[in-house]
Amino acid sequence: MQVFSTIGLTGKPDDAAVTDTIQRIADHLRGRGCTVIVDGRTVPDHVAGDCERTGATPLAERVDLLVAIGGDGTLLTAAHTVAGSEVPILGVNRGRLGFLVDVSPGDFAEIDKVLEGQYTADDRMMLSAELRDGEGRVLDAGIALNDVVLHKWHTARMIEFETWIDGQLCNQYRSDGLIISTPTGSTAYAMSGGGPILHPDVDAMALVPICPHTLSNRPLVISAGSHIEIRMPGDQMAQIRLSCDSQKNLEPVPGASVHVRRHDAPVHLLHPPGYQYFDILRAKLRWGDGHPV
Repeated sequence: MQVFSTIGLTGKPDDAAVTDTIQRIADHLRGRGCTVIVDGRTVPDHVAGDCERTGATPLAERVDLLVAIGGDGTLLTAAHTVAGSEVPILGVNRGRLGFLVDVSPGDFAEIDKVLEGQYTADDRMMLSAELRDGEGRVLDAGIALNDVVLHKWHTARMIEFETWIDGQLCNQYRSDGLIISTPTGSTAYAMSGGGPILHPDVDAMALVPICPHTLSNRPLVISAGSHIEIRMPGDQMAQIRLSCDSQKNLEPVPGASVHVRRHDAPVHLLHPPGYQYFDILRAKLRWGDGHPV
């Protein structure tokens, strides 16, 4: 018996390998009797042309499972599509590293097992970011599965800001920015910045400064229940941007502050049978290559 019967398909736009995989998966799913709904924002009109096409909001409301075909960036987009819903995501790897998309593009047996309920469920925390004015009113907001990044914009100079955690001053930075990472994002930009790898089960966030002027400014791991506030001088606002998973950019204005905390709802990922987190790390980071035991 199939656990999932109405399947959404989304993928990386303008990628021939991805569109070919989407077409083959759509044909396979329909052959199993599934209803297939294609994300019209990312899948060209000529691909899976016999399937219904829809946009982001109806897609999250109508499917039992969303299959994301591409790389980790594609899965991040999918996470934003279904955020706040109970729709799980299955990632099919047509990218490069693929920490999150772990189904082989030609292995329909893995997909079939997931459809039949043979999978590993994996809930991942998300972050909520808000720009607030001096009165505490929300000016703009975004969510992130990987990270919220404060970074310099249109300048080679460092930016200055303060971080406050749960109302207490943590640090005063002069740097190129700050990465606030979930455990999921700890193997992405944060890792490139020298941050720690956090196991997905760890209930924490990592603050990783980007090229800090003071070398003693090291990455900091804090509770996922913490409230992070970033205060910035008003005369620097034109040189600062806030990015949520590189999916949405927020533009601070004079008098604004940034507030980051855990999002109310996690994203639900599914993995095929046999999934092991440390297997993924060894394979993607090439741990142990050339050093047999």
